[in-house]
Amino acid sequence: MSKPPRLTLPPCARARLLETSRGAFAVHEAGDPVHGTALLVPGFTGSKEDFIGLLEPLAGAGFRVLAVDGRGQHESPGPREESAYSLDELARDLLAQAAALGTPVHLLGHSLGGLISRAAVIRDAAPFRSLTLMSSGPAAISEAQQARTKLLVGALEVMREDMAGVWAAMRAQDPEDAVPDTPELAGFLRRRWLSTVPEQLIATGRTLISEPDRVAELARVELPKLVLSGAVDYAWPVPLMDDMARRLGAARVVIPGTEHSPNAEDAPATAAALAAFWTSVGVTEPASS
Repeated sequence: MSKPPRLTLPPCARARLLETSRGAFAVHEAGDPVHGTALLVPGFTGSKEDFIGLLEPLAGAGFRVLAVDGRGQHESPGPREESAYSLDELARDLLAQAAALGTPVHLLGHSLGGLISRAAVIRDAAPFRSLTLMSSGPAAISEAQQARTKLLVGALEVMREDMAGVWAAMRAQDPEDAVPDTPELAGFLRRRWLSTVPEQLIATGRTLISEPDRVAELARVELPKLVLSGAVDYAWPVPLMDDMARRLGAARVVIPGTEHSPNAEDAPATAAALAAFWTSVGVTEPASS
C-alpha cells in the first residue's frame, strides 16, 4: 500500500467535495491552472493522501491539481454492491469528474488507478489532455502479487463485516525487519482501510488479477502519454513497463531510488518529471479557480 510522506495538507491546498453527475467525490485541490489542470487517481487500498507530496510543487509549477478518492474509497461514499466497482463504472466516474472540471485535464493513474484511467481514456479521450500511467502495467499484476491479492480478496469475501480483523491479519504479515510506521501514520492507514467499502476492495482486487492487455487499444488513442515508475516494482516489473511505453509510443521516466510509489517515496523528483511532461504537451488555460 502507498504510505503518504506526510498527512498535513500544504498551505496552498484544501480539502473539498467535487460534485459530479455521478455523485460527490472527496478531493484535495491545489493551485491555479496557469499551465493546465491535472487529476490524480490513486491505487488499490490507496487514497488522495498518497499524492500530498505532489500538491505544492505541482501548484508551484503552475498547475491546478486535484487528487481524488474514488467511489467507496476512503472519504468518498459508495454502495455495498460489487457491481458498482467494475472497471467500466469506475472509468465512467473519471469521465464525470473530468466533465465537472470543465476543461481538458492531464490524467494520472497510479497502479490500479492507471488501469481505471486507461479504461476511461479508451472509452472517451475527449475530456483529457494527456495520460500518465504511474507504476501501472499492461495487464494483470505479477503472479506473485496475484497470489497475495487472491488471498486478500478471499479474506474480504468471508470477513467483509470485520474489516478491523482483516486489517490486523494483514499487518501481522508485515516483515519483521520492516521500518515501523509512526503512530500518526499507523492510525491513518487503519482509518483509511476501515472507511473503504469492502466491496470496492473485492471488485478492484479482482480487476488487478484478471485485467487483459489493452495496450494496443490505448496506443490507438491519439493522446500524449507518459509511463512513469520507480526503479523497482513488485506489481509490474520495470522491464514490462519499459516495453509498454515502447508499444504506446509514450514518454518514459524512471525515478531513481523509488519503488511502487514514487509519488510518495520521492515527491519532488516525481513532481518535476510530471510538470516537465505536462508543460511539453503545450496547453495553457486562463488562470481561474
